[in-house]
Amino acid sequence: MMKLITSGLFVAGMVTVPVALSPRQMPAAAPEHRNDPRLETLRTFFRNADCPAEEYAAAFLEASDHNELDWRLLPSLSFIESTGGKSGHHNNLFGWDSGRAQFPSPVAGIHAVGYRLSHSDLYKDKELDKLLATYNPNVEYGRKVKSVMRRIAPSE
Repeated sequence: MMKLITSGLFVAGMVTVPVALSPRQMPAAAPEHRNDPRLETLRTFFRNADCPAEEYAAAFLEASDHNELDWRLLPSLSFIESTGGKSGHHNNLFGWDSGRAQFPSPVAGIHAVGYRLSHSDLYKDKELDKLLATYNPNVEYGRKVKSVMRRIAPSE
């Protein structure tokens, strides 16, 4: 059990985050992404929409690559769910657990959601449409996410 501080109250609960990294533990741009053209593509996408998630572009790439996800998926989910961090609460850029999940930092949230999408029995080994339908069963949801993915970069 871990005690979390929320609005001055102590709440006992289990933390199920597979990784808990503080922003200091994660470099702004990991060495393997410094010259990666995807980094500037993501930064530009978020910057053009005035999204706080621009600051976490390298973390999106790192989590995507580490978990073998399409590099556009996590940023697109964050854009649809919180407009790239504009309306995310408790470092939850993804609306994870119907917006109730709390993460120690946005970077930890990015890594935790990436891990779950890759390793959880609910999501792993599913093609994109089925993964998105599991994430949010609304018929339009998958189309919206894939549209944002194409806005970030065309299919590869």
